[in-house]
Order: sequence, then C-alpha cells, then structure tokens
Amino acid sequence: MTDYAVGDIQGCYERLQDLVDKAGFSPSRDRLWFAGDLINRGPSSLAALRYAEGLGDSARVVLGNHDLHLLAVALGGHKLRRKDTLQSILDAPDCDHLLHWLRQQRLCIHDAGRNLLVAHAGVPHIWGVEKAMACAREVEAVIQGPDAEDYFRQMYGNEPACWRDDLSGMERWRAITNYFTRMRFIAEDGTLELSAKESADKAPEGYAPWFRFPRPDSTRVVFGHWAALVGQTGSDQFIGLDTGCVWGNELTLMNLDTGETIACDCS
Repeated sequence: MTDYAVGDIQGCYERLQDLVDKAGFSPSRDRLWFAGDLINRGPSSLAALRYAEGLGDSARVVLGNHDLHLLAVALGGHKLRRKDTLQSILDAPDCDHLLHWLRQQRLCIHDAGRNLLVAHAGVPHIWGVEKAMACAREVEAVIQGPDAEDYFRQMYGNEPACWRDDLSGMERWRAITNYFTRMRFIAEDGTLELSAKESADKAPEGYAPWFRFPRPDSTRVVFGHWAALVGQTGSDQFIGLDTGCVWGNELTLMNLDTGETIACDCS
C-alpha cells in the first residue's frame, strides 16, 4: 500500500485523474490524502467532491477554506461569491449526502508513525502536536454537531487575531479555524496577518511565513493553501503541496513515505 498526499484540487477533477493515473494510484490498495480545498474556482467541483467521497476508506481529508465556504453557504446562509464554482454541488441530487460527508472530515490529521501532521494552511508554531490536535477535535465536534449552523453563520472574520487559551465560544472556534485553514503570515507571538497573500519573501512588517518559526517538536507538516509558494518552503520539515493547479500551474502528488513527488501540468 502506498499513501499519497495531493495539494489543492479546487475542482480540477480532470487534472486529478491525470495525476492519479500517472502515479498508478489504485484505491483498492493505496490511500490518497487530500490537503484541503477539494472544490471551488475550478471547472468540476461536483465531480471532485464525488470522487473524494467515493474513495471511502481509501481517502483521508482535511478541510480547507473553500470546503468550509461551501458549508457556510449551505448551512450558514452566506451567499456565493462571484468566482465560486459551487452551484453544481448545491443543485446536485446527492448534495445533502455530500455535505454530510464533508462535515465528517478533519481539520488536522496526526500520523504518529510518520511523525507527520497534515492541515490545509499549516500548524502554527505556538501549538505542539497535542495542543493542535485538541484544538482541531474541538472545532470538528462543532461542525459535526447541532451547533453547526450557528458556527457557519459566524465563521468569517479576522478576529481574534491571536490565540489565547482563555478564548471561548465562537471567538475560540474562529481562531482555530483561521490557523488551520487561512494562515500564511504570523508573528512570533502567534498573531495572524490574514490580508497578505503574496509570496513568502513579501511578509508584512513584524510577520513571517508561519513555517519560518521553529516548532516545539520535530513533527513534519504537510499543507496546501499557499499557491504563491509553488511548494517551496526551504525546509524539509514543512512540505507545501499547493502548486497552483487552478491558476494554470501544476497539481502535485507526494508519496508520504519516500517524499517522491509527481506533478501534472494544468495549463
């Protein structure tokens, strides 16, 4: 069995099929880890979501900001944005089933055997593995539970910008969500800067890319989200898999054991 991880698909279903064919991926013997943002902006969001759901136990998925956006539209009353390509999912006869499946997915996965964390935007240096997983489980329980609609109504926002252990309720859940699904630049004390989306060398004053701060442990972190990096972090500990497929660059697959990468052109 081979475990592969793939970066942000964002509805580029045909390119995903090209990539798994190129890798020789077979769900009967292999597993595919999705680093979030399965959907949105690309041309085939419904097909991409159905494919991931259809893999069953051969898929491991963390939620990205675009995946949460679909749930915020469907459950929280938010409107679709001009560039969204999510209407096909909302109109699909299996929409409710797909949304239920999406709500069961994770914000962060810890593979202790590989000394590995997988989260869409990354894991901040202020959280060790135990803290990160506790925070993830807390918000996952809300997304899966009876308070989900209220959570999605209030999910959006940049505050609080910095983690505190005494945060509670929606402020606490929003902060956790932003670290796992929106983080790019961060200050040493853990304060997020969520407006800047440029490359790593264009950090706002007082901030740096989150992976430039040393972690309190040796755990590797696999993430997506930051297409401007084109997968380059300058560190073997932090592995970026968003190589900008939806922007006409590449979709990248990585063997989680060997580190070998396979890419397909998305131009």
